Amino acid sequence: MSSKPSVLEPLRVRVRRFQFIVGLGFLSLVVGAMLSVSLALRLHARVNALPSDFLRIPVAVVLENLWVLAVLPALCYGAARIVALRTWTTAVGAAVSGGVFVIALNFVRDGFDGLATGWGFASALRVVAFVGGILLSARAIRAGRAAAEKGSAEAEAKAAARKSEYDEFLKAAEAGGARLEQREGSAAAEAPATFQETPAVGEPSAPEGSASPPGEVSKTPAA
Repeated sequence: MSSKPSVLEPLRVRVRRFQFIVGLGFLSLVVGAMLSVSLALRLHARVNALPSDFLRIPVAVVLENLWVLAVLPALCYGAARIVALRTWTTAVGAAVSGGVFVIALNFVRDGFDGLATGWGFASALRVVAFVGGILLSARAIRAGRAAAEKGSAEAEAKAAARKSEYDEFLKAAEAGGARLEQREGSAAAEAPATFQETPAVGEPSAPEGSASPPGEVSKTPAA
């Protein structure tokens, strides 16, 4: 009975891909939040010491959106080195999933008023940072895929070189074995001839004055 692929297999692949993208965005948000809090605590005094809001607000927005500007591209690059990812689907999906979590947290904290009010220079910078994070993530995915392809090509080249070296070694071993067989064959052919020409050890030689074989007339004249 031949096994046929399940009809739901493409749907399962899409669901797993969706889960991976959402998990990538959520992980980048968590790691980026910890990194942002750590840097904000260390740079709080220096950021407040800046002379103008046009300097403080961009720095604060960058620190706030490190998850999409730095962490997400890094995770996308690492994932693309291992798994074949779609560039824009992964970048946009992961960024949107992380952004949805951020909006949900802001909604829980401030309600509808926090979402509807307060749109200004900082909000515009947040949108720019979000779009920039998507572009950086897409570029990181391309770079990761290129690095993975380069690594696989180098591995294939090394494997081919090793295979050629093994083939050469095998040919040399076969040639050496053939020469050894030829030497052994020639030595085995020369050994019986040498054995026939050499008299046996301990066999007495015929004396000079021994009698001639019967039937042979003596050639010594009578006295």
